[in-house]
Amino acid sequence: MKRHIIRISGLLIAICMIIGLGICPAQAAKRKRSQYTIGIDPGHQRYGDSSTEPSAPGSRVRKAKVAGGTRGRYTGLPEYKLTLQVAKKLKQELKDRGYKVVMTRSRNDVNISNSKRAKKLNRRCDIAIRLHADGGASSAHGASMQCSSRNNRYVGHLYSKCNRLSRDILRAYCSETGMRSRGIAYRDDLTGTNFSTIPVTLIEMGFMTNRSDDRYMAKSSNQYLMAEGIANGVDDYFGF
Repeated sequence: MKRHIIRISGLLIAICMIIGLGICPAQAAKRKRSQYTIGIDPGHQRYGDSSTEPSAPGSRVRKAKVAGGTRGRYTGLPEYKLTLQVAKKLKQELKDRGYKVVMTRSRNDVNISNSKRAKKLNRRCDIAIRLHADGGASSAHGASMQCSSRNNRYVGHLYSKCNRLSRDILRAYCSETGMRSRGIAYRDDLTGTNFSTIPVTLIEMGFMTNRSDDRYMAKSSNQYLMAEGIANGVDDYFGF
């Protein structure tokens, strides 16, 4: 009987060590955050680049390398500045939790196409998060995710992971910031997504054309909450 109990205990410990779940999730989580590298792409740059590149590997469809982005209607803050401000706070938050982090850019005066951004993160990261902000009618507000569909010929095989990453980040982000959730939009025309070989999602953090969203996102103290919410979603995705 004693040997039987020892054998079962040994099996449970082995299972716990292999999958990092079940009996000892907290210990496993603390040990494993450092094994993941998170890619962050602060959307846009100071000047857009209207020259074109393929919208996907081998595609004949071509799109502008980098769009110009939108601007805060009430604060005047350009999207490219907002995304970098949040990205830097998100990088620090993730590093404080133990993750490794790679960013596609750390300043605004760059010229890096969407495909090049994806390729950079592909080389070193486990997931990619693309940071953007929305524009539209002044009445439109809230956050949403843009994710590839299961029928995407380039990254469709990553659909379940991309969808879960999108869901986890949106839920955690809206919970932390109080932003309205506008759900997940499935798009297969995003160059930075189509060139990805790792799970990727794009978050529209709020509407820069909405008075409340624009002023909320421009405030530094709120950007820390935005970063914390996204980081919480990353934790949820990896099961921490």
